[in-house]
Amino acid sequence: MLSRTADNLFWIGRYVERAEMMARLLAVGGRIALLPGVHGYRNEWESLLQASGTAAGFPRKYGEPVQRNIESYLFFDRDNPSSVVSCLEAARENARIVRTALTTQVWDAINGAFQELRQLERTPRSELELARLTDWTMRQSALFRGAIDATQLRNDGYDFLNLGFHLERADNTARLMDVKYFVLLPKADYVGTGLDLYQWQTLLRAISAHRAFHWAYGGEITAAKVAHFLILNRSCPRSLIASVAGAAHHLDHVARAYGATTRAQDLVRAMLGELAELRVEDVFEEGMHEFLTRFIGAVGILSARIHDAYLSGEAR
Repeated sequence: MLSRTADNLFWIGRYVERAEMMARLLAVGGRIALLPGVHGYRNEWESLLQASGTAAGFPRKYGEPVQRNIESYLFFDRDNPSSVVSCLEAARENARIVRTALTTQVWDAINGAFQELRQLERTPRSELELARLTDWTMRQSALFRGAIDATQLRNDGYDFLNLGFHLERADNTARLMDVKYFVLLPKADYVGTGLDLYQWQTLLRAISAHRAFHWAYGGEITAAKVAHFLILNRSCPRSLIASVAGAAHHLDHVARAYGATTRAQDLVRAMLGELAELRVEDVFEEGMHEFLTRFIGAVGILSARIHDAYLSGEAR
């Protein structure tokens, strides 16, 4: 496969997953904003900007980090390259470029989402509830992934699409956890309180994992249980270990197809090995925020190695 085609497919996966992540961040903020009384030591909406990785561009255009402005910035703003609109448009453009590498069903899914998005943009904002926007985005993302799984040939193109999905999902889950653990809770005294419990429930609901969590663990929600579920439980499709394992699987498949391994395979195996040996106690001993920051950095390095090995057009 040509490196430019592989690059387009890889970024289709990343952009669609990133659009869904922005929707899920907005869902977290919307749910937490409904909680009366004590809020986090930062405005919860400002915390979403920090977690999205796009905070630097917000003040110049909007100033005050209030809910209405952040909704616009994370969903509709084309000046924000990670907004839902920007991501879905970029995914559709990448898909258009490699149209012949995609099935009709996959193209229809992303093109249909793009057309519906343009209709949403023409709708007055006063008629668009946040829940409608977030639910629509998550539904379109699920339709697109379903079309890929149901119709796309299991070749290297399929691997690069899914590499994009898995790397972006690993990064996103870590960022969502960091919003809860590091940004929103006012201080350590609130650990184990009703506020702490509500925020963990909100996080699980935002990633569509509330019922699955109770199936897996039962009983009350605790920080240790949720951390294990979202970091170390392979049965959770959005856990860090499941995302890294998915990336490792597709990288190994690419290595077999091309007859050579690269530094990308070395790093993903090291990441998977560390997570396989990790205990929840180790995460809390290091510090949740410190662990998640280190993990996000490793995902960034892995993405760079994949680019160097397969997507840059240079032999490695």
